[in-house]
Amino acid sequence: VQLQASGGGLVQAGGSLRLSCVFSGRAFGSYVMGWFRQTTGKEREFVAAIARRGGNTFSADSVKGRFTISRDNAKNTVCLQMNSLKPEDTAVYYCEADQGIIQSSIRTPLQYAYWGQGTLVTVSS
Repeated sequence: VQLQASGGGLVQAGGSLRLSCVFSGRAFGSYVMGWFRQTTGKEREFVAAIARRGGNTFSADSVKGRFTISRDNAKNTVCLQMNSLKPEDTAVYYCEADQGIIQSSIRTPLQYAYWGQGTLVTVSS
């Protein structure tokens, strides 16, 4: 499995970005997908996750109402639409994937078996 995230960039506070993550491998639809972010010197933190068929989504309180996770199982892609961005959203964003993860572990980055290189999001004030 390989994950390639893209879509990061520099945006002003209040702006929007859409991150994409392309999954290379088999059976994308059998993987729970998650987005995490990390800044220098801090642990990776949960942003959002989506169930295998996309029916259930989970978001961190800090992004609820602003970020939306979605997936297209036909295109092996998971996206993160980020609106009303704030300077504190600045981070490297990673997508992660796991087949066997259970719901109680969805917010824990180390419970995922695969992650990609990340894409940098910078929000200026």
